[in-house]
Amino acid sequence: MTLDYTTGSVNFRDVGVFVNLIMNKDTMQDGRLFRGGKTDFCRDATVIGNPGTIINLRQGKDKKDFGSHMLHFPIYNDYEKYNTTVPEVRQWLNEIFKTFENPELPMPLFIHCLSGKDRTGIVVGTLLMLLEMSRDVIVEEYLLSDGDVRIDMFNKALDGIGKPEIYFRKLDLMKINSNLTNWFVKGT
Repeated sequence: MTLDYTTGSVNFRDVGVFVNLIMNKDTMQDGRLFRGGKTDFCRDATVIGNPGTIINLRQGKDKKDFGSHMLHFPIYNDYEKYNTTVPEVRQWLNEIFKTFENPELPMPLFIHCLSGKDRTGIVVGTLLMLLEMSRDVIVEEYLLSDGDVRIDMFNKALDGIGKPEIYFRKLDLMKINSNLTNWFVKGT
């Protein structure tokens, strides 16, 4: 299926809403964590959830900031992002997740790349892993994306991370987990 990049942010969704549907229980907060594709054709911030922070994972910078705190974590296309054991990909993910040590990061959060499935899928999948969601839930959330979804490669990416306390050993993982829980989990 060909994705139409001119109608807003492709693969845009509220991660909390869909995780709750997949799990058939209210675990995550709605309206706090969004994912999708590039924002070049979004008319205003409402179509991407009025984010307080936008994390752009694609090569190019965003054309609009929507009044949000903007973070840019590009990675060259020379690296297979699904191979999370490669030092450059590992460094990329560690740089992104270092951001989550800041408890003052403006919410809601919108994470995006070009089509909102590959780089975004890896980052959102890792975030859900840190929130201790089951692998089945993480994979099912990833599979909601349109386009060429690669379940074998996605599982390889999650496997490559292995134990987060080792993969992210240079980060304050306790602080990150606490912040992620406070921002995205219901009842906290």
